[in-house]
Amino acid sequence: MNAILSLPGRIGLSLIFIISGWGKLIGYAATQQYMEAMGVPSALLPLVILLELGGGLAIAAGAFTRWIALVLAAFSVLTALIFHADFSDAGQAINFWKNVAMAGGFLLLAANGAGEFSVDELRNRRSAKAS
Repeated sequence: MNAILSLPGRIGLSLIFIISGWGKLIGYAATQQYMEAMGVPSALLPLVILLELGGGLAIAAGAFTRWIALVLAAFSVLTALIFHADFSDAGQAINFWKNVAMAGGFLLLAANGAGEFSVDELRNRRSAKAS
């Protein structure tokens, strides 16, 4: 059951980051302005795009899963605190808790690994054969 559920679970967790990273890439100037308005240096935007797009794709593929999941969990909490902590706005409150939930999913992924259908597992099998 774990082998069957891990792949769609990873894809589900990764999609929001892939879509968001792509959106930041194509709406670069608007994202820079938003970051600056929130007190975040827009010079960080290339790193954010790399993390969201690259990290999302890596999670979907199951590559370096445990480490990237830990980074994305921390990123999810950090962005919740910076961008979504206005609890007087119901939409921002929902986004805050969505980010907390994603962090929880990433922590589970970090604890349990990518599963059978992943680059990590393929690398583990090759490494075991080589030894």
